[in-house]
Amino acid sequence: MSQDSRELVVLMTRGADHELSSVGFTIACGGLTSGLQVTAFLTSSAVDLVRRRAVDTTHVAPLDPLKALIADFMARGGAVVACPPCVKARGYTQEDFIDGVTIAGASVVHEKLKAGAASLSF
Repeated sequence: MSQDSRELVVLMTRGADHELSSVGFTIACGGLTSGLQVTAFLTSSAVDLVRRRAVDTTHVAPLDPLKALIADFMARGGAVVACPPCVKARGYTQEDFIDGVTIAGASVVHEKLKAGAASLSF
């Protein structure tokens, strides 16, 4: 994999009730800043982070508010993928999520990892 196309997958499992949600998106934004192509794969309660209006509820000082972190991440080309079974288990549909979130399975992540992407989990 060329240095220009290095990828990072950030797997997040924590929701708005845990500071690791903000840490995960802070690290993901840092990956973009360093020139990586970054995908945030949200599983378990992390799918709640990108629901409309729910994104407004988390701010872990001294980190930026979660809404600002996610907006920055997506505006700079970061991809957000939500786990289909996790979405379904909570009764959500695509309309429940902020614009730009993709509902897709782990095969998206597996393809990136097989191509040489690095991964971090939060």
